[in-house]
Amino acid sequence: MNINNTALLIIDMINDFNFQHGPSLANKCYAIADNILYIKHFLKQHQAPIIYINDHYGIWQANMDKIIVNCKNELSSPIFSKIQPDDDDYFLIKPHYSAFYETPLNSLLGYLKIENVILTGIAGNICVLFTANDAHMRNYKLYVPKDCIASNDDKDNNHALTVMENVLKANIQDSSNIKSLFNHPSH
Repeated sequence: MNINNTALLIIDMINDFNFQHGPSLANKCYAIADNILYIKHFLKQHQAPIIYINDHYGIWQANMDKIIVNCKNELSSPIFSKIQPDDDDYFLIKPHYSAFYETPLNSLLGYLKIENVILTGIAGNICVLFTANDAHMRNYKLYVPKDCIASNDDKDNNHALTVMENVLKANIQDSSNIKSLFNHPSH
């Protein structure tokens, strides 16, 4: 992979976790946040774009601050303190599962001349998987670090990773391997 045409997508990490399995998923998000940040910091050192794409929570504005205020609570605050977007990060909203569906994501990636996408976030078996499928259909090369996605159910998360690796040809190595992806052009 070439780092000059790579972007990191952080999917739905700005979340209120106000649903049945929310507390469990919040704990998993907290656990993966440092791995996502590791990749984010590595890519920022190389001026690669970081794109947060998030549910809109009925606000329907790509206003990160409004969405964070709307989602901030006891479960989400520890995650936000780690993973909150920086001023130079992109922030998009999505109306449904895929980050590509009815969003400007594909246009933005084209403008930025992106060929490789690194997918992180939640839920691995829903929004990350649907985004991976749409990215694959658009011929993006995929890296989905298995320690950077989470789902309500670990079995579902593992199944999604298997599908992304076997069907969508995603690299699912741990985030600790990020540097090796760019040191060896044949990967």
